Amino acid sequence: MRLVFAGSPSAAVPSLTALAASEHEVVAVVTRDDTPQGRRRVLTPTPVAVEAERLGLPVVKTRRVTDDVAAQIAGLDADLGVVVAFGALLREPVLSAPRLGWVNLHFSLLPRWRGAAPVQRALVAGDDLTGAVVFQLVPELDAGDVLGLLERPLDGTETAGALLGELAVDGAVLLRETIDRIAAGSAVPVVQTGEVTLAPKLGLEDGALDLGQPARRVLDRWRGTTPEPGAHLPLGDGRLKVLELRPAQAGEAPLQPGRLELRGRRLLVGTGTEPLELVVVQPPGKRPMPGADWSRGLADADDLSLLSAAGREAGA
Repeated sequence: MRLVFAGSPSAAVPSLTALAASEHEVVAVVTRDDTPQGRRRVLTPTPVAVEAERLGLPVVKTRRVTDDVAAQIAGLDADLGVVVAFGALLREPVLSAPRLGWVNLHFSLLPRWRGAAPVQRALVAGDDLTGAVVFQLVPELDAGDVLGLLERPLDGTETAGALLGELAVDGAVLLRETIDRIAAGSAVPVVQTGEVTLAPKLGLEDGALDLGQPARRVLDRWRGTTPEPGAHLPLGDGRLKVLELRPAQAGEAPLQPGRLELRGRRLLVGTGTEPLELVVVQPPGKRPMPGADWSRGLADADDLSLLSAAGREAGA
């Protein structure tokens, strides 16, 4: 089949690579415009644009699907459109432009976690199962019939970045197999059933760790916001970035929520239940460092006091 591919971030690259290597023909790639990156704000193409150019595929760059872009897509005479984290909504007449419409690779088990941040929201919520689906794109958000599915059990240690990378690779295989079934006429649409939950994009405030909550909830929020938008604790007028966090050793004596304590080479912080270990942190304006090293460099014992409102009240 003739395919038009729409995607932007690195999570979409394995799918594009897999389809370009398949028996199908990728006739064009639609991706987001170049954006300023880094301190020097250098205009940088999306990872999908870089991969498409490496593969020698025609690229259409756009911030949104304008009438001009819609006309370009309509002129491709594509059999099927494929979306993987494009970053903009597709509406009519674009939805009907390919002969068989569009399919979307989504990184959750729909209808759970419809929206832009399914992997992050699943981890923050403490889900023990996730996966990926390929579904038929319809005007309603992530609501189309499912054409292919894979499940991925969660063990409570995954971060959003690592899990998304894994699902991107496995999802690319699922996507290629599903498109093969569509081409062969053997794909079976399955209507979504179950409770609908939404997964809106996370903001900086979503990375704030509430140390008054149980340790498991704190750890889940850290997992779901690592590496983006980034987990953090309040520190004076700034934020202490928490780059690596893990459960304390079994049997550790409890600490009041927000209180820090250096035990050997490990820096522990209290939560609403058992303490957690701050393995790697990044203070404002400084480089990442082991939590224990950061604590030893604090000016005095008072600096080791409390990071959260709950902790301040407990120590008053």
